[in-house]
Amino acid sequence: MQKKTTKKARTTKATKQPKAKAAKPTKPMSGLDAAAKVLGEAKEPMSAKQIVETALAKGLWKTSGATPWATIYSAMIREIAVKGKEARFKKVARGRFTAA
Repeated sequence: MQKKTTKKARTTKATKQPKAKAAKPTKPMSGLDAAAKVLGEAKEPMSAKQIVETALAKGLWKTSGATPWATIYSAMIREIAVKGKEARFKKVARGRFTAA
């Protein structure tokens, strides 16, 4: 007794369609970038605490730190010291900043 062999019809593999790339999630704004945006929109000098409260209220920045205004104050002072006239911030009074 012989085995009957049947030929299987070759099926063509479906060509792989390139997957649509998922949109990259936007990178969250840094604290300094949020401060620069808030100060750019402000009409008068603001304290670091006011800047942080405004940025958090507008959803520009998220933080879980205990004292985010101290962090932003320190970062703005550092940028002014390092970049000088090229800094995005200008200290106009004790604890008050404007956009440069």
